[in-house]
Amino acid sequence: MVRASACLVLTVALAAPAFAHHGAGTFELSKSVTFAGTLTKIEFINPHSWLYFEVKEADGKVSRHRCEMRSAHVLRRSGWTKELFPVGQQITVEAAPDRLDPASCYLNTIRFANGSHMDRYGQYVRAPEGGIKEVRGKLPTAVKAREPRRPSGEPNISGDWAPEQVVMVDPRGSGGGLVRLSTVAEAKPGERGQGAARRGGGPPAGPRLYGGSELTPLGEKAAAEFKREDNPRFSCQTTSITFDWTFDGPVNRITQNKDTIVIQYGQMGLKRTIYMNLKDHPANVRPSRAGHSIGRWEGDVLVVDTARFLPGVLNAPVRHGDKLQVVERFSLDPKTTQLTRSYTATDPDYLKGQYTGQDVVEIADQPYAPDNCKEQGFIDYSKQVKR
Repeated sequence: MVRASACLVLTVALAAPAFAHHGAGTFELSKSVTFAGTLTKIEFINPHSWLYFEVKEADGKVSRHRCEMRSAHVLRRSGWTKELFPVGQQITVEAAPDRLDPASCYLNTIRFANGSHMDRYGQYVRAPEGGIKEVRGKLPTAVKAREPRRPSGEPNISGDWAPEQVVMVDPRGSGGGLVRLSTVAEAKPGERGQGAARRGGGPPAGPRLYGGSELTPLGEKAAAEFKREDNPRFSCQTTSITFDWTFDGPVNRITQNKDTIVIQYGQMGLKRTIYMNLKDHPANVRPSRAGHSIGRWEGDVLVVDTARFLPGVLNAPVRHGDKLQVVERFSLDPKTTQLTRSYTATDPDYLKGQYTGQDVVEIADQPYAPDNCKEQGFIDYSKQVKR
């Protein structure tokens, strides 16, 4: 086994991806380790995928390791497939170690015996001469022609949609902050991207705002007591209909029917049904994480009112109760074929005002797929492999 340590220049933003995916934030991103071993398994799952390998130590003993990768849907959108990782091949893994779990790591680069390699945030296509070829930016995709409107006259929002990916300037995931994939070719290593924390000036004056709203005393207490184990995504559960629509670059599907519009989220398998033939929420609706949605068209804007939620998390560490109500407005730009969603959430128990936001999705570069979810981040793999 080869082990080498190197100090890396880190930005404050770099810690965010590790916390968001691993939960514990225990990866030592300022260090680097290198392993030479044999690939034993790969799991393309949410909320993050894993690469497993064995290393033959100097004394002849075999140690087992795993490295965290990105979520299944963004890997698929980046050209990563299971076929590229045949079990039994010799690999070299460059990664950040986990300070609490010596058998786990955070993948930076994987190198194959044929000389090719793949970086954590790299985008890849199959090369004409065989193997893979890295693309600096978005992968080429064939956009199918689509009718801007349905036969009934409403805008045609059916299909698969995804937000533009955000990646680190350094494809190894070792610095530079996050930038939109379409701009990464112009970015230079070491530049601070959109994820970089603002420096200087101290904390903003006044109370802390979430989505533009202060929290009530109950909301502040709940936020202060929020623990990593309370984050729904680490138990493979939906966070909220607002958060999971774009977080971590999922591919979502919208299906327009006569009296309903069905939305399937690429995150955690959430499915919503928007009833277009109802004016009010029925009193006997069973609360759920998806809530109960009724919709209407205001011109070319789809307005969706959702209520009847189970108490949960709006966006960690902000909790919500069963009085949460969310109003979304979906509008399709026929020129850019981008679908913009704005939303307003209110909850008198946890929010003093309105929690607002906006996001944009475009025609997906890969089809919707119901990826499996299995949280592995809280496992101490060093103890698992000794059993």
